[in-house]
Amino acid sequence: MFLSEYFLPTAKESPSEAKILSHRYMLRSGMIRQSGSGIYSWLPIGLRVLRKIEKIIRDEQNRAGAQELLMPTIQSADIWKESGRYADYGKEMLRFGDRHGRELLYGPTNEELITEIFRDTIRSYKDLPLILYHIQWKFRDEVRPRFGVMRGREFLMKDSYSFDMSFEEARSTYNKMFVCYLRIFNRMGLKAIPMTAESGPIGGDMSHEFLILADTGESQVFCDRAILDYSVSDSSIDYKSDLQHTVDKWTSLYAATDEKHDKSQENVLGDKLISARGIEVGHIFYFGKKYSQSMNARVSDRDGNMVSVEMGSYGIGVSRLVAAVIEAYHDDNGILWPPALAPFDVGLINLNVGDQASSQMSREVYQKLTNAGVEVLYDDRDERAGVKFADMDLIGLPLQMIVGPRGTKNDEVELKERKTGKIMKMSLDKALKKILEG
Repeated sequence: MFLSEYFLPTAKESPSEAKILSHRYMLRSGMIRQSGSGIYSWLPIGLRVLRKIEKIIRDEQNRAGAQELLMPTIQSADIWKESGRYADYGKEMLRFGDRHGRELLYGPTNEELITEIFRDTIRSYKDLPLILYHIQWKFRDEVRPRFGVMRGREFLMKDSYSFDMSFEEARSTYNKMFVCYLRIFNRMGLKAIPMTAESGPIGGDMSHEFLILADTGESQVFCDRAILDYSVSDSSIDYKSDLQHTVDKWTSLYAATDEKHDKSQENVLGDKLISARGIEVGHIFYFGKKYSQSMNARVSDRDGNMVSVEMGSYGIGVSRLVAAVIEAYHDDNGILWPPALAPFDVGLINLNVGDQASSQMSREVYQKLTNAGVEVLYDDRDERAGVKFADMDLIGLPLQMIVGPRGTKNDEVELKERKTGKIMKMSLDKALKKILEG
């Protein structure tokens, strides 16, 4: 992509309404623009990050055996009345009526709708277990929306819903999603720590939050330092096997938010206890027959008896995750995207667009990298070097390749690692090889 043609409205100064760092950087880097209180438009570079997060989520959910569907943003009030939750959300639920007088709502979550879909289509135990998921926009009418997309009124969520015949099978599915979430965040370059959590208004009695550590996090968290060394690799996961051991490994070490913190652990763990700030990026629930009983979602078992199914819910805040990553990975100059989430892989900077040799070399580099599948943002603007460097640092691409008229004489370029700030001068061929080999 040529920057001279790309819609990237960057800004030098932070908007006065932005109170936290991620909100400031998302506005300054041209990722979002506010269209209403707690409601944002996602501009091209911000949308690229959203799509990369979605792709990782889809890859891992599909790998775990979940199947994607898409439910509408607008739901009937009838199914919420049927579950008994219609009044629970209070004014956070946006209610309205259509021209025929039917009561509708803008969905804040999808337990009722997915249960209705299940009960209208599934009749037998032979069709279970079943995990369905979608990625969709939701709306909750927060009294005080703040912190940009971190706590907005409209937000993008991934929701999975599971259906099983027994508690044992439901626990197996829960474990599968637990591990799947570890893999999702690991692929994004994030260390997400699972912590026992309250179920809240959704209901249930088995629940974990996944939090990433960030100095500006909204929650105080406590955990055993050893958990930071845990990881989940491709070779260690078989979703058809019993994953209880993997879940036990993670949950055996102490990890809790301030609300559930056991102060006696401070004496038990001593220096091994970390006290930090965290941001919730995912939450998983097991809620048994809470919805299947109230909404009559039943199937026939092996003996022909009609039984209510066991259910679970598994959410990831996709749009919220973008802000959380920025809160965790940034410096004074801008964003430090993990490579898997960066909107582009490389920022190519031509320091002198008026120089024929420099422009020709830059275009050749751009073409070679693009042909090799590398996503390149080529700054071909007729701007001062300082402006170009500042914009590239602000948007936070992992690598910057700098081409200038001096280097073209010797076929040399500079390669800058955004995270470390390290600048390496090398031949063009060596730089290309380094980028292509990762």
